[in-house]
Amino acid sequence: MELIRGIHNLRKEHRGCVATIGNFDGVHLGHQQILQQVREIAARLRQPSTVMVFEPQPREFFAGDQAPPRINSFREKLERLTEYGAERIVCLQFNSRLRQLTAEAFVQKILVDGLGIAHLVVGDDFRFGCDRSGDFHLLQKLGPEKGFSVEHTHTFLMDNERVSSTRVREQLINGNIAEAARLLGRPHKISGRVVHGRKLGRTLGVPTANLLLGDRKPALNGVFSVLVKMPNGLMRPGIANIGLRPTVDGVVPALEVHLLGFNGNIYGQRLDVFPLAKLRDEQKFTGLEALTTQINKDITQCYHFFKQYDSQWQSGEFWLTANTAPMLAKIPL
Repeated sequence: MELIRGIHNLRKEHRGCVATIGNFDGVHLGHQQILQQVREIAARLRQPSTVMVFEPQPREFFAGDQAPPRINSFREKLERLTEYGAERIVCLQFNSRLRQLTAEAFVQKILVDGLGIAHLVVGDDFRFGCDRSGDFHLLQKLGPEKGFSVEHTHTFLMDNERVSSTRVREQLINGNIAEAARLLGRPHKISGRVVHGRKLGRTLGVPTANLLLGDRKPALNGVFSVLVKMPNGLMRPGIANIGLRPTVDGVVPALEVHLLGFNGNIYGQRLDVFPLAKLRDEQKFTGLEALTTQINKDITQCYHFFKQYDSQWQSGEFWLTANTAPMLAKIPL
């Protein structure tokens, strides 16, 4: 996969492609169908399959802190798009200049002069350009004039309802992790590098690996039983708090995960965290003593959650096999 940041970084050798445009937050089953459509046409036309995305996402640009939480980070989005066949990803900065482009100017400057697009795949509800004045019908009109063809995507339904990022996000916000995974076509994952924190968990007897989430508001919030893919590729069970940590006056979203039966040094390592079941909402306690009491209750509940899938206990540690339960077996071990 080749990542091209900004239209100014497009070179002569980048001209010519089969492309689609969107936010692709979550890269759910509906997105995967679009990517398959692009991939098949690209192969037929012998052109690279290209995905155009925006940073920040347009809704984030307009709504700021009121924008809905992201399902995935930008890095995770790139990984998923690559996994599903994107050969090039063009990321445009969504700013006032881009926002002010008319629909016709967007087509000419971005699609024609920049990408030299051969074929475009978009939803029939796709809108673009200043004040969202451009639509699928305008693309159908301009395409033949500018030398590219256009087709709309096929709506992907589950339970007679369209699969969308909004639908996935709502399931995550409500703690329905299994349903979100069904819409995503894979388990939901949160990735990050382990950083040094205040080491409060260690002083409470519950050491945690801290993963900063940047300034993105997570769709999940609360305490969860999780599986963690370690740097060596093995999976370990754990318990994670995702949110602002109000008892200790946290202000930046973070994920803190306590790995059951593990006390090694993994600072600087990258972890993949797979939430499996929500234990409770995040809450503010009266002090550290009350927090510690609740943490111990949470850990006990987490052990019980995993014990229903596997009874292999060794030296106080809990080990999972690859086929302990359908939910767990979906995760590539």
